[in-house]
Amino acid sequence: MIENGQTYTHEFSFTQDEVNRFAEVTGDKNPVHIDAAYAAKTMFKRPIMHGMLGASLFSKVFGVLFPGEGTIYLKQSLSFLKPMYIDTKYEAVFTVKEVIKDKHRAVIETLIKDKETGNVCTSGEATVMNVDKIN
Repeated sequence: MIENGQTYTHEFSFTQDEVNRFAEVTGDKNPVHIDAAYAAKTMFKRPIMHGMLGASLFSKVFGVLFPGEGTIYLKQSLSFLKPMYIDTKYEAVFTVKEVIKDKHRAVIETLIKDKETGNVCTSGEATVMNVDKIN
């Protein structure tokens, strides 16, 4: 069962191939994501991941890992604070802020941190529902 203050972490990284596939699926082919020569001329100096690709990991965690099967993802706020790069280890950190038992819902802080530096790259808050695991 989900409880206030409970924390779940998940380590991940994405490859350039995965970024390219995300660009194909979404149609966001901004060269800063897929063209190293172009990205080298930007303030980032190398390709950056789509912010939404990083945040898409939240869907995997909620639906499969925490709270898991049966979870319905209702709401998400996001702030993209720092660029994310391919082949870099990140840690998604989920902290339960509020449990609304009568509605089987939880409000969960969602963060993505650079595993090496600890810098927060993405922050937000999600609302999820799970009849079996939030009550």
